[in-house]
Amino acid sequence: MAAKSTTFVLSHGAWWGGDWFWRDVADLLRAEGHRVFAPTLTGIGSREHLQGSGVNLSMQILDIVNLIKWEDLTDIVLVGHSYSGMVVSGVAERVPEGTIRSIVYLDAFLPEDGQSLSDIASNFKDLAGDHDPVPPPVFFAGDNEALKSILEKKGTPHPRGCFEERIKLSGARERIPLKTYVLAEGPIFTAFFEKVQSDPSWRTETIACGHFPMLEAPEKTAEILIRAA
Repeated sequence: MAAKSTTFVLSHGAWWGGDWFWRDVADLLRAEGHRVFAPTLTGIGSREHLQGSGVNLSMQILDIVNLIKWEDLTDIVLVGHSYSGMVVSGVAERVPEGTIRSIVYLDAFLPEDGQSLSDIASNFKDLAGDHDPVPPPVFFAGDNEALKSILEKKGTPHPRGCFEERIKLSGARERIPLKTYVLAEGPIFTAFFEKVQSDPSWRTETIACGHFPMLEAPEKTAEILIRAA
């Protein structure tokens, strides 16, 4: 049992889901005495039936904001993976200052004010084409056939508006006391890691696995999140 219980809110990346995606990490954190919430964002995963043209980044930010509000969560560790770097950045703008004790970008996008994911990701147009919703990619699995099989089975198309809406940031993220960027193997998110690596207000860590640490290395991922708390 951990000396002090921490509340973790885990936000998954595009195309996937909360419950199954974070299950192993959530179980490990709970075994240490922590509270864990891993909601599924509107329009994907177990909430794919809510998919529609109105689903955008703002709505998925509100998924997390309203969880925090209605569960009366305070002093939380907020974790965003991949696309959810956009989501957690927006959440920081929408909750009272002090609600988030620590924010963790787990191999995630780190947007600036006025950017959309499609602005940041140079390969977005090649990946998405004209699709709406955008079908899930599996190339992140690399040669890991077991992981590829999971992503093919569990992935759901993601509303395009989530990728094209530009985020509005006023600096709330920078005022969070603890900020951590975790880089997994692969070149896609290296620029974000390097951007904060020399900033003394940020912690940085690396993890020796591919883009899905919660699926590929759940024990190491849980350890990193506990350190970030």
